[in-house]
Amino acid sequence: MLGAIILAAHCARAADPAINPAPQPDFSKVPGIIIDHSPASSGQYIGSPSILALAGGDYLASHDLFGPKSTEHTSAITRIFRSADKGLTWTRIAEIDGAFWSTLFEHKGAVYLIGPTHHHGSAVIRRSSDGGRTWTTPRDRDSGLLLAGQYHCAPMPVVVHDGRIWRAIEDASNGTQWGKRYSAMMLAAPVEADLLKAENWTASNFIPRDPKWKNGTFNAWLEGNAVVGPEGKMLDILRVDAKPDGDAAAIVQISADGKTASFDPATGFIHFPGGCKKFAIRFDPASKLYWSLSNYVPPQHAAADPGGSRNTLALVSSPDLKEWTVKCILLYHPDRAKHGFQYVDWLFDGDDIIAACRTAFDDGLGGAHNAHDANFLTFHRVKNFRGLTMKDSVPITEAAPRK
Repeated sequence: MLGAIILAAHCARAADPAINPAPQPDFSKVPGIIIDHSPASSGQYIGSPSILALAGGDYLASHDLFGPKSTEHTSAITRIFRSADKGLTWTRIAEIDGAFWSTLFEHKGAVYLIGPTHHHGSAVIRRSSDGGRTWTTPRDRDSGLLLAGQYHCAPMPVVVHDGRIWRAIEDASNGTQWGKRYSAMMLAAPVEADLLKAENWTASNFIPRDPKWKNGTFNAWLEGNAVVGPEGKMLDILRVDAKPDGDAAAIVQISADGKTASFDPATGFIHFPGGCKKFAIRFDPASKLYWSLSNYVPPQHAAADPGGSRNTLALVSSPDLKEWTVKCILLYHPDRAKHGFQYVDWLFDGDDIIAACRTAFDDGLGGAHNAHDANFLTFHRVKNFRGLTMKDSVPITEAAPRK
């Protein structure tokens, strides 16, 4: 009886917030400006950042929610945020039911959001005429349902070229295994067309993976970039999963009419720092270089799994899409288990780059579930990016020992 009384008293003290206060949020160490936070305890993790600079000067950002307590596999949730002060503060202005892995873009005075309805869902597009506050619903082929079926992508660049709007995507109907099910393809529509009508979009053929590529190490390609190459041709440049090589990407050729995708494995693979993780490529007319923000793996972490190394974010550039140089290390944390700066979407903003990042970091509440399952959406401004060198990099320390 006495033991029961002592145990009860101990439990009462443990539950007393005055004696054992609940953990309190602490965002003081998080790099960048916090747009949104979802603690690991919620079971809903922050994914798929997208960022847009509106013609009027405001910024929009978006992310979806994934994880065991999310609705990613049925009808995913995407949140929309707006900043009226160049990214210093953010306000959530909308929440969309039925959008995942989606990209924001502006066209002819309206804002659009394009991507699947959920994890491997149908490809849809929505339009907002009030700066992202309210959105159309893709009910059918006349209101935004572009492709019914199973599709995959990330918030990848939407490019206007040669009178068309281009957006890469992957067919995901080839089985059920991650990566192996993805086939590269491209969507395109005339710039003058009603983008909500499926009949106005052209879908190329899709190219499935071939496990014999890269000497039999090829596993998957995914999250393709629509990029205009140096010769003015449309390309689809994809992330490549081919262990142990973590620095490969693939260039798929797209015909001028958008109907034909083709790939030559003898010439189509390139060296791209951090190419086994999502990256976005854009061309800068001022420097005449292609730029990207990638999860480059520094020598200190070279022995680690490259696909899981997302604790380093690098600025990289190329004159021709084939030879890439690491210009500067922008973000870094020595621990790769619960810290990550990944799936970064970004834009040129004059002499700067603005970016939205899926960030896994300390929050005073136990941190992220792991580096992949991020708990923050953060905003970053890279000032005078064209002049940065490795001397401007954040310090890189030795990898922290595993406990």
